[in-house]
Amino acid sequence: MTEKRQRMRGQTTAVDRRRFLAGAAAATAGAAALAGSGGTAHADGAPEPASPAPRQPGGFGQAGKDYPKVCGDLANTNHSTLKRITPRNVKQLGGAWHVNLEGGSRTSSQQSTCVVQDGVLYVQSTQQNVFAVDGRTGEIKWKTNLGTKTTNMRGVAVAEGLVFSTSGANIVYALDQETGAIVWQKQLITEDEGGEDSGCDPENGQCGGLTGTLAGAVVHWDGLIYVGMQGSTGGARGRAYALEAATGEIAWIFWSAPGEGQFGNDTWEGESWRTGGAVPWIHPAIDPDLGLVYWTFGGSYPRLDGSSRGGDNLFANSIVAIDAKTGKRRWHFQSVHHDIWDLDNVMAPVLVDLRIERRTRKVVVYGSKVGMFYVLDRVTGEPVHGVEERPVPQEARQKTSPTQPYPGGEPYITQAPTFGDATRPVPFYAWGGLYTPHWDRATIIFPGAGGGGDWAHLSFSPETGWIYVGYGLINSGFSNSRGGRVNTSRPLGEYFAGGIAAVDPRTNEPVWTLDREWSLAHGNGILTTAGRVMFQGGPDGVLQAMDDTDGKVLWSFQTGAGVHTSPISYEIDGEQYIAVFAGGNGLPYPDIPKGDHLWAFKLGGKVAPAPAPVPPKKRNDVRAAAVAGDTVTLGRVWDTANQRPGTTENTVAQNAMSPQHLRVPVGTTVTFVNPADNAFAHAAVSFFESEFDSGVLMPGQSFTHTFTVPGEYFYNDAIFPQNTGKIVVH
Repeated sequence: MTEKRQRMRGQTTAVDRRRFLAGAAAATAGAAALAGSGGTAHADGAPEPASPAPRQPGGFGQAGKDYPKVCGDLANTNHSTLKRITPRNVKQLGGAWHVNLEGGSRTSSQQSTCVVQDGVLYVQSTQQNVFAVDGRTGEIKWKTNLGTKTTNMRGVAVAEGLVFSTSGANIVYALDQETGAIVWQKQLITEDEGGEDSGCDPENGQCGGLTGTLAGAVVHWDGLIYVGMQGSTGGARGRAYALEAATGEIAWIFWSAPGEGQFGNDTWEGESWRTGGAVPWIHPAIDPDLGLVYWTFGGSYPRLDGSSRGGDNLFANSIVAIDAKTGKRRWHFQSVHHDIWDLDNVMAPVLVDLRIERRTRKVVVYGSKVGMFYVLDRVTGEPVHGVEERPVPQEARQKTSPTQPYPGGEPYITQAPTFGDATRPVPFYAWGGLYTPHWDRATIIFPGAGGGGDWAHLSFSPETGWIYVGYGLINSGFSNSRGGRVNTSRPLGEYFAGGIAAVDPRTNEPVWTLDREWSLAHGNGILTTAGRVMFQGGPDGVLQAMDDTDGKVLWSFQTGAGVHTSPISYEIDGEQYIAVFAGGNGLPYPDIPKGDHLWAFKLGGKVAPAPAPVPPKKRNDVRAAAVAGDTVTLGRVWDTANQRPGTTENTVAQNAMSPQHLRVPVGTTVTFVNPADNAFAHAAVSFFESEFDSGVLMPGQSFTHTFTVPGEYFYNDAIFPQNTGKIVVH
């Protein structure tokens, strides 16, 4: 390792670890079936909770009677001190009230987590409305519209008599807490940010790429609000904002793809920093005692093609400790060097004080998609359990980093596809584990772009001393995205699943993992409580209460739409409530049921569950409209307008089967044709059902198969495996 790399990444220390689950052979015993059903604990016997954590800093604040911010407190622990609801009485929970915030709309997903102050819930909708809702009755006290340009809304901040919100038009608003009236507004992501030397190109949007949009929950501390943004997929240059809470004036901007003369600029080849990405699309944590804000920054642009941006690409894939008042970098840690896998590790970092080897350590827990945590000293950025820069496979065309950092401890999921769970790779793709390089050949990798912890909000419980995380068991197919290749595809026909894990941050080792029915990594936040019950919702709309010791499900309730926000808890007149906004999401399942359901629950509540919506499909479906017929043309994209195969051969598109979705009666003989004017051999092979195999078909050759059993049969091209189709036999 060079002196420069040591300086940028922090000190490397040797650690003694029992094992790293890093290869395909490291399949976890007792994994769930391919569809992810069931809930198998990967721990022998009942786990023993860690000794209670030391008292946490008072400056973090606590979620008790109020739930003062998204993720509960400045440390993002997602923990409530309320304890009236316990494992003994949780079955008595019922709906206290329910309201459809957008009139019952099912067209938009919802990602906003509620904030509570003095018995009033404050929440946003994707439709650009901010609501104040009575926490006892569900009555809407006021509603303020912020425009019509929609975007993901992930939560407001409430402080100083104001409610702070972003909008899809990149405007930050301060609303009167009592009335919802607009007090001030501030337009951000403007062409002149940073002045003449910002590298921005007004003719082509912000900094040579797309403009980007504001993103993440708003955070308030000591007279400032902190606002992030997204847009790395289009080449926006990332930045994090601090604004004066009283006026909206910009206090500072931290540019996460450093410009000329800024620290880290030399980690970008040429002028690739101008469209570098590295956006902070999830909210930060703040340590008031240290005066630091801890922000995580996403991957580089182009996401999958590193050939034009040689170097480590700071501060992409990094957590940066920033002076909360000045915006100056104090330290940083980069979790993935020169990312080509969309492993951005953007998450709401969690601040915890731990007792390790008789010493109290102030740590920040960071890491998501890679399926392992980096436990770092909050003051210095030093890895508490050490980190090892390991050599990784190389691809010269991608200018890959020679090493990647592995923290001491163990990952909480396997780090390569396995054949005993949903990460079983679709046949004929190249595949591999973490940091397997790719170029023009589609390559399945796990954890993928939606695997691991992604952006599920974690929880730290001082009652057990554990970190809880929802994870996804989802592969991604990677290529360099050139020539029409799919960008971070999820191979059609693959299975989706996930689970929940408890990790002891004192050792950075998983205590237990539970594979469950659904991926739980896309905003499926976890709430723990002093009553020793934790809550989490899923894409099927079911909110679950679990024992925090072993994850056993104690209670469940159908909310009517996918839950991709964090449950919260609050108290009114001694009554503990649980609340959640259920509105669905677009990832990782494209068909998650959407809605606008705001729920509150209490012991003895009488409001009945919502009707169960149609749950998402557990297999990544072909979504093209069904076509009747008995012939499939290989290597061609279906011409929908003329209802016939296209005239040009295509070897990279996922829909290069014509038609991609064929529907036939039982007894039909289907002919698979490789047209004579195709240039390449093709094949059609059924997976995972093994119904048919055409063998290699040269141009002009064909194959027939008669379907005698009703069912749904996925197949792909053994030579160009991303070309995938589906035949439904009825």
